[in-house]
Amino acid sequence: MIPVLFWLFSKQGPTLLYPFPALMFIPSFLLRRAAVLVPVVLFFVWNPGLFGGEAKIPRRSYTLLIAATVLSVIWFAVGWRDGLAVQGAKYNYGISGINVLWMVVLWLLFSWTRKGEPSFRSNLALHWVMFAWLAWYAFPFMGELI
Repeated sequence: MIPVLFWLFSKQGPTLLYPFPALMFIPSFLLRRAAVLVPVVLFFVWNPGLFGGEAKIPRRSYTLLIAATVLSVIWFAVGWRDGLAVQGAKYNYGISGINVLWMVVLWLLFSWTRKGEPSFRSNLALHWVMFAWLAWYAFPFMGELI
């Protein structure tokens, strides 16, 4: 919920602390401040096995990581010019660097959990990190606000 505070009190638009990720920004048009619940609901809907203490990571989570990584690269390629023009180079390079760091951490977590013995703790941690990235930094806003 800490990233949400950056969003709720942001008056200047996307920043390095909260770049208005698509998972929050798009639902905010319909749900207003209730959009903060979207990542939480998706977290629990995505892996309901966590309620039962499931240790095994679902295959769809690997697919989500691959898709999010590929789409993130496309997102930055398409929005780069608008981001430079509106938010500036510091924002663009900062947000892209932070996203790369999140993705590296996620890929390392996925590879470690795939090789090791499955546990509820690793399943929970991995999914928490993935949805934290999706809710905080993935697919950041680049360009002009409407």
